[in-house]
Amino acid sequence: MALSTAPSSTHASTGAPSQSSPLVMRIIAACALAHLINDLIQAVLPSIYPLLKANYGLSFTQVGLITLTFQITASLLQPAVGFYTDRKPMPNLLPLGTLCTLVGIVMLAYVGSFPMILLAAALVGIGSSTFHPETSRIARLASGGRFGLAQSTFQVGGNAGSAFGPLLAAAIIIPFGQGNVVWFGLFALFAVIVTYGLSRWYRGHLALFKAKAGQAATHGLSRNRVIGALVVLGLLVFSKYFYMASLTSYFTFYLIEKFDLSVASSQLYLFLFLGAVAAGTFFGGPIGDRIGRKAVIWFSILGVAPFTLALPYADLFWTSVLSVIIGFILASAFSAIVVYAQELVPGNVGMIAGIFFGLMFGFGGIGAALLGYLADIHGIEYVYTLCSYLPLFGLLAILLPSTRKR
Repeated sequence: MALSTAPSSTHASTGAPSQSSPLVMRIIAACALAHLINDLIQAVLPSIYPLLKANYGLSFTQVGLITLTFQITASLLQPAVGFYTDRKPMPNLLPLGTLCTLVGIVMLAYVGSFPMILLAAALVGIGSSTFHPETSRIARLASGGRFGLAQSTFQVGGNAGSAFGPLLAAAIIIPFGQGNVVWFGLFALFAVIVTYGLSRWYRGHLALFKAKAGQAATHGLSRNRVIGALVVLGLLVFSKYFYMASLTSYFTFYLIEKFDLSVASSQLYLFLFLGAVAAGTFFGGPIGDRIGRKAVIWFSILGVAPFTLALPYADLFWTSVLSVIIGFILASAFSAIVVYAQELVPGNVGMIAGIFFGLMFGFGGIGAALLGYLADIHGIEYVYTLCSYLPLFGLLAILLPSTRKR
């Protein structure tokens, strides 16, 4: 028995990718499923903004503050969680974070004031702060070297949840009232079970994780070049998620104001946009594995500019068409950005995932609050005209160095 177990122990310690790092699709699929549920629950919050606005007499600024509370709570904690657990793995942190999400979403069904809405949003944000770096690390560990595939599959689960969240909210919450948010607690409870299973698999593969954490960089770039590339990636995430905030938080208001749609009808258009985001995310990772991350980043951010510039001047039909095109192209960037950054700083998978998911939430939250303030002053259509120029930041992708990885 001792002889039969020795080879696997040796492989685990050396981190040989062919034997210690097989592609484990069931684990990647479970990560995607957990991400779907996590982001479905998170999507409930912006989906019921019109309901909360009407029930509590909120301004656009207050609506933006709800998003800001959730996003900032998540974004500030995610890099810290990733940094700490890269060095001291804590498999049980994943299901514990999901429990926090469960408490937050159940609270949201019964809150009676604006401060309590903010507290519920903060609890969901805390759950998110542990979920993304931990699950992203597990997906990469199970990737068998196909990092783009693993990251995009993981990410598309989240985007699918974000797409279905508004649809379910329109069917369950909008017609029957805020109390029906509690039904989403059942999804959160199922997510606790899934993440507990993932934490058990992760605990059994900690030796492989520790071997990978000791890998050295192979791209040959200086420290300053790496820092410069990370700054450029941060600016690209800024442009992407400020623009995404205008659509995820205010697209329903834009459609209602400009085209006189009902709340339920506007949710369907939001679902189309978020469905396109999910599709773009899924294809972005494998394409990045084949043609290179930099090419995907370049095209997905700068390439969407003609469509964002046209959106404020389109009628309802073309608004729906353009929003789908924008969602598909723009979403293909994120998986490529995360994997590209992880290649720049190997051995810090959780920290990098935490930083970029944190930037995603942080810029999205700040964008939602700022754009809500501008919408109160200048109107919602002004916001979409202003945001249409943000994808021009994609020109910065020319500054990204090659990591010598395809």
